[in-house]
Amino acid sequence: MYPYLRVIKVFASSKRKSNHKLADISILKMIVMPGDIDVFLELNNGRFLTLMDFGRFDVAIRSGFLTQVRNKKWGLTVAGASVRFRYRLRLFQKFELHSQVIGHDEKWIYFHQKIVRKGRIHASALIRTGVTSSKGIIKVEEVIRILGLSSDIPPLPQWAKAWVEADEIHPK
Repeated sequence: MYPYLRVIKVFASSKRKSNHKLADISILKMIVMPGDIDVFLELNNGRFLTLMDFGRFDVAIRSGFLTQVRNKKWGLTVAGASVRFRYRLRLFQKFELHSQVIGHDEKWIYFHQKIVRKGRIHASALIRTGVTSSKGIIKVEEVIRILGLSSDIPPLPQWAKAWVEADEIHPK
């Protein structure tokens, strides 16, 4: 089941935190809860991605991006992800979720997210996101222009460009 109560908590706490720019790093302190685990009593691989949603929400709320998107009656979508799982997280272990917008291309905005416990990266992901309207995906240049974000989204780093290029040749 989707962790709605935790989402509500993230939305409420993000609104109370200080504002920051879209490309600033968000850090959320979290704990592995009983609804997050699989049959091996560790954080389920799918739940890693669900929890990463919370980090992107925190970035969007604290930067004011979510309010601007909602005011335009636009939406947000995830259009791709590459995840690397390194170490297990067990029931009730505490960890941090680090989230940051790392760049954009013509169509997508990219997040780098890490799940960190005691300085050790347990999982990391490159997440491709987009802004949508009733007509489909809105080009990032238009989003930047309309929302006045010219300096808030950096150019895409080379390692992320390599993933984009590899994804283009991925079998459909």
